Amino acid sequence: MTFLCPAAGRPRFVRGLFAAALAVVTLIAVVLAPGAGGTGHAADRFPFDRDLLLDVAPMPPAKRVPILNVAADGAATIDLWCKTVRGFVQLGDDAIRIESGPLPEAMPQFMAAGQCTPARIQADYDMLAALAQVTTWRRAGNAVVLSGSATLRFRLSDH
Repeated sequence: MTFLCPAAGRPRFVRGLFAAALAVVTLIAVVLAPGAGGTGHAADRFPFDRDLLLDVAPMPPAKRVPILNVAADGAATIDLWCKTVRGFVQLGDDAIRIESGPLPEAMPQFMAAGQCTPARIQADYDMLAALAQVTTWRRAGNAVVLSGSATLRFRLSDH
């Protein structure tokens, strides 16, 4: 038995201990790395505190498109075609749930006359309904794709 002679087998024991520690550290790094096939959370890759612009052409007569901004605590600001609402977003690995506040009655203060047409106001209601039905999300390059009853593609703002 090597315990009787303190020097016997020590280098082999130390190398074995080092190899085991290295294996454990490597395993932990793989499991916790997002997107590495382990159990890392995809929510870590969600672009928090960034403006996400709906990837559509602007609706005349204004150039405004819907924008989603989600804070790390889940608080969200949803700029629609005309109005802005506050909301809350819950994220999972690939699951998402978006709850919005009600659409305000008053027209936006800084909109020019005629910008909030009846079609744009209806589009606000339609967008809120589509966001409420979103169930999954994924990153696609420089975009976030939300899927539910409809698929909504938001691109990261470069401003």
